[in-house]
Amino acid sequence: MSKINVLCLPSDRSGVGKFRSVEPHIFLQNKYPDDFHVDIDYEPKINDDNYWKQYDIVHFHRQIGKDFLKSPMIIEKLNKMGIVTIMDLDDYWLPGPEHPAHSLVKQEKIDQHIKNNLKVAGHVTTTTSVYADLIKKLNPNVYVLPNSINPDESQFKAETLPSDKLRFGWLGGSSHLKDLELLKGTVNKLSSMKDQFEMYICGFDLRGTVTEINPQTGEKKQRPIKPTETVWARYEEFFTDNYKMIDEDYKKFLMTFQETEYPNANFYHRVWTKPVTSYAKNYSRFDVSLAPIKDNTFNRAKSQLKVIEAGFYKKALIASDVGPYTIDLKHALDNGKFTNGNALLVDKNRNHGDWAKYMKKLIQNPSWAEDLGERLYETVKDTYNLNTVTKTRAELYKTLAK
Repeated sequence: MSKINVLCLPSDRSGVGKFRSVEPHIFLQNKYPDDFHVDIDYEPKINDDNYWKQYDIVHFHRQIGKDFLKSPMIIEKLNKMGIVTIMDLDDYWLPGPEHPAHSLVKQEKIDQHIKNNLKVAGHVTTTTSVYADLIKKLNPNVYVLPNSINPDESQFKAETLPSDKLRFGWLGGSSHLKDLELLKGTVNKLSSMKDQFEMYICGFDLRGTVTEINPQTGEKKQRPIKPTETVWARYEEFFTDNYKMIDEDYKKFLMTFQETEYPNANFYHRVWTKPVTSYAKNYSRFDVSLAPIKDNTFNRAKSQLKVIEAGFYKKALIASDVGPYTIDLKHALDNGKFTNGNALLVDKNRNHGDWAKYMKKLIQNPSWAEDLGERLYETVKDTYNLNTVTKTRAELYKTLAK
């Protein structure tokens, strides 16, 4: 049997491209070199039929080409040529009104364009069964290929140094303000224990612009965002109880927004953003990962990547009992007793108190955190290993290419 020729069209060169397109397909060719030949192209020759005819399968994320309006027509043309089209989708097509991208998505009708692509794609891959059920309303040919980890990748092998304090951390991007607001007031409830634990924010980033509109003329001007205007400054307020948990000299240093370590940092640690090839090393800085998300359609459709990453690092996890975090996680407390679960889950109606309650439990019982980390590792180590998911991908592609 001849090789199956696969064309992979990543949407970007950052996180989504790495996890959903580039790395999975490099792994596919390296693991099954006799069965597949893979090309990865960021600039496909859209109008060249001979270019497309080289391939049996075209895998793309969200769209083909840069023009959303033309993408459905290209997909339909490939279908008619007998080429298997596989659209990958990892986020729900319409972020909620609280999401910073909501207005742009609605203005540019990006959600409708994505749905148009979904309707004509031959097949769809996505991250979870929860999201697959939503996609099936538009396209019944949906397959779950979850986000996965290459355990041999160096950024997932960094050593966690010991500490006499329990360290809690959050790692993410700039679109999570409403999610992290669920932690507002949590640190204050634990202030009497401040000498027993520390807090980490990982991914701190000052890049961005602000658009100002002249009320008289309507003229729009863009300027660089001020550090204090960023959502990261708001995150920091949640993690320090408005800086009440640190001394005045440390606060003054933080307000300079220097990308250097404070020599006597205590209780709170600001960790600056890292590239997608090394960001996961931040998990080695703390013992317990925090994963708060609000209960809405967009979040319910998200992947459980935070579960997977924390698990491969053997970190305990406190997470919202919502959507992606209900797939693999089992609550480990029953009437205050530690049971055989693999995480601590916060009910959406208990955000006001249970984040602090569960953090306190782990501060008082640090061995529980270690146990939860080991249990979470056992949960994810095989299912979300890139070798396992690549085997599933290979079987799916062989079936579709027949």
